[in-house]
Amino acid sequence: MSKVLFLQSPPPKFEEIQKAIFSNGAVEFLSKLHEKFDESIEQLYKERLQRTATTKVISTLDFKNSFERNDKTWKIAPLPPRLQNRHLDLGDVSASNTAHFVSSLTEDVQGIQVDFDDGHCPTWRNQLQAYQNIWLVVNGRLQGAPVTITTCPVLMLRPRAWNIIEHNILINGKEAIGPLVDFAILMYHNAKKLHEANSGPYFYLSKLEGASEARLWNDIFTWAQEELGLPQGTIKACVLIENVISSFELDEILYALREHSLGLNCGIWDYCASIISKFGDRENFLLPDRNKYVNTERHFLNSYLRLVVSTCHARDAPATGGMAAAMLKPGTDGTDKHSKTIITNILQSKMKEIELGVDGFMVYDARVVPHVNELWKKSGATPNQIWRKFEVNIKPQDLLCIPRDGVTLQGLKHNVAISILFIYYWLAGIGHFFYSGNVEDSATAEISRFQIWQWIRFAPPLEDDPKQNVTASLVEKTASSFAAHAHKNLCRSNAERKRLTAARYMCMELFLSRNPPEFITSYLNDNHKFRTLHNKALLSNL
Repeated sequence: MSKVLFLQSPPPKFEEIQKAIFSNGAVEFLSKLHEKFDESIEQLYKERLQRTATTKVISTLDFKNSFERNDKTWKIAPLPPRLQNRHLDLGDVSASNTAHFVSSLTEDVQGIQVDFDDGHCPTWRNQLQAYQNIWLVVNGRLQGAPVTITTCPVLMLRPRAWNIIEHNILINGKEAIGPLVDFAILMYHNAKKLHEANSGPYFYLSKLEGASEARLWNDIFTWAQEELGLPQGTIKACVLIENVISSFELDEILYALREHSLGLNCGIWDYCASIISKFGDRENFLLPDRNKYVNTERHFLNSYLRLVVSTCHARDAPATGGMAAAMLKPGTDGTDKHSKTIITNILQSKMKEIELGVDGFMVYDARVVPHVNELWKKSGATPNQIWRKFEVNIKPQDLLCIPRDGVTLQGLKHNVAISILFIYYWLAGIGHFFYSGNVEDSATAEISRFQIWQWIRFAPPLEDDPKQNVTASLVEKTASSFAAHAHKNLCRSNAERKRLTAARYMCMELFLSRNPPEFITSYLNDNHKFRTLHNKALLSNL
């Protein structure tokens, strides 16, 4: 019996692509990777459950008294030339969207976040298309893209996070692990070529929960390099600090990956969602209206950002900030008055990050790139700010002190809209979308649905109308009203209307859940509605 079983036939017109991607060699590599690390990953899942149970009881966290933290002498391994300057990446670029991927490859940025996570929807078709497009560009064969990978921005490959299971593949009788499938396929087909071109392989690692998970990734890197005949330390990876537990283990995470480290990155919406996920059933962790009151100037997020920067720089590692999600209107070149206002706002917020010492950050809209590049030129000619060392004295309460502001009806409406639309687009196989002048992805969906869950639980009064509190019935009314509006203005077919109705009901399930799932993407990826919609054209291989 084959160790690796593909549970469905390939999507129509993808038969040859699937055969090429999952060649005998690639399947064997994938199988060996799972066999080697299956036990460790099972342990990771158990430890996550234990940690969740513990934090529910203790309601606080503390820094470890560890060797990694106390020894001030160690540094990460030196970075290769192409990673010395990390000023600007394009974020949320799913390689399954060929046109967007191709256009991003010619932009004047240092890197592209080639995304299988927050901004990508992992239907089997999207997975195959993305793997294929990445292989084509690495081999100089993607139509419209540069013919050599050395002239493209570096591909910062972001595999799915540990919470995502690949339901289409069975390995030794168990469903495959999403990030291992992504990592195996990307490495097997592209690692040698990227290494020869001094262009990788480089990764973003998302949603890590503490240093033990960084150590596991380090073991995976070491094993894969050995297996593929690459020099040790070739792989470099930037860890996204989007889990509150990780912000208490920054030194330990950098140390675990020190031979492979590309520093740390801040992502505030996933990070805020993780605070609600771990501690949000207590009223002192009630997060206020995020659009009005939650930003990097607030003490808890400012402390988190400063801690990430100071810890990275002390270890000669780059620290990168979040993504500017604001979008210019379609069709504009950025010279009109409205666009200039948006650009000014982006530059002001990014200037604050530069002043805090970050070495780079992300934008989504490529039309903003020239303005951000200009900002970096004005802010200093050095490729990074690692030479800026900061003494900070940040205590656990600095990271866990949530601002005591209010909730607005506008904030509630916005969070309801983002939650419904994210699910609506996922059901259509699309991982990010545009709403009200911003790009939205799973990070903003995560914080939106968690905030509403928390507001229903604690029923805070509305600032605009203090006699009215947030209740399940107000949320239901808001969701119903938004769905009626979207039915008219967004949906063009019966199938789309059905999808929107399903999204609304799924959202209410999340908002009202007694114990909500930790990740909206797990909830959707494991959901029969999502899987049925995307597998109905496929035949079972069983």
